[in-house]
Amino acid sequence: MKALVLSGGSGTRLRPITHTLAKQLVPVGNKPVLFYGLEAIAAAGVTETGIVVGDTRAQIEAAVGDGSRFGLDVTYVWQREPLGLAHAVKTARDFLGDDDFVLYLGDNVVLDGITDFVERFRECRPAAQILLARVDDPRQFGVAQVAADGRVTGLQEKPRHPRSDLAVVGVYLFSAAVHKAVAEIEPSARGELEITDAIQWLIDHDLRTDAGVMTGYWKDTGNVPDMLEVNRLVLRSLEPSTAGLVLDSEISGQVVVGPGARVTGSSIVGPAVIGAGTTVTNSRIGPSTSIAEDCRIADSWIRDSIVMPRASITGVRPLESSLIGQDVEIARTPGPSGAHRLVLGDRSQVRVAS
Repeated sequence: MKALVLSGGSGTRLRPITHTLAKQLVPVGNKPVLFYGLEAIAAAGVTETGIVVGDTRAQIEAAVGDGSRFGLDVTYVWQREPLGLAHAVKTARDFLGDDDFVLYLGDNVVLDGITDFVERFRECRPAAQILLARVDDPRQFGVAQVAADGRVTGLQEKPRHPRSDLAVVGVYLFSAAVHKAVAEIEPSARGELEITDAIQWLIDHDLRTDAGVMTGYWKDTGNVPDMLEVNRLVLRSLEPSTAGLVLDSEISGQVVVGPGARVTGSSIVGPAVIGAGTTVTNSRIGPSTSIAEDCRIADSWIRDSIVMPRASITGVRPLESSLIGQDVEIARTPGPSGAHRLVLGDRSQVRVAS
């Protein structure tokens, strides 16, 4: 079995961050979203992995390399345009050959992993198996209808009147039969080859498609609120540790202070992580906050936020529910104070009243 991880796309809902950074590399818990998927694939015993890349190929390759750090053997597959999930499968045809494969969307996080899902596919060997999750508002997702025996009998894409509350999660398992389906379907109204259409083709041709309904946490990290939600969940699973230097400071709850970090005269309220080489001075960090490596935080209060590498934040109280890009500088300017909520792309410079 192989894996195909989709890491193209423009990430428009995460702009301005994604003007300069691949959306799959935005960190939660100080680790790129993409890495959670790669780790889940490796844990499921799948090693030969293709990563479909587009315009951000150089960034993805620099971050992942040959995959050996994850226990994977990675091949990069160039997709000229993001023309649908089924188009990505078609583009990767030579890499996939006639092997079974996991299709994993690189901006999805499945905290409990996919091992059970993969093992079930290996045992039952259907033409396809899709992962589903119950959601409150199925109109925002692909929706599956499932028979009592676990077979998928139909799919709807963002229906106005859903026939179930089972949303399609961004993890799929396929046999080589899917390549015939991909070759037969036509582009949708939005000009893309839809994987839901390929799955429906399999169903219509009496090729068994099974469903697995997950009970753990899953999220498509396509926008800032979802990214912050995943960050909160991931931080709660951290084991507290202090590898850096903590002076005249109060640490409470689940807090990780990375190697080379220095916390002085500050309060860190978990769950929170302070990245390697970061300095925190006379500040309050947390809860639910990730500060990446080599940041400089002084005289500030940051909560429920993600701060990316090499950011500098001085004299801002409070900063909350924010996503701060790489190399951003935020400093205080005289004026009325109040809470600040920011989404700043790389190398921004902001002056706020605080």
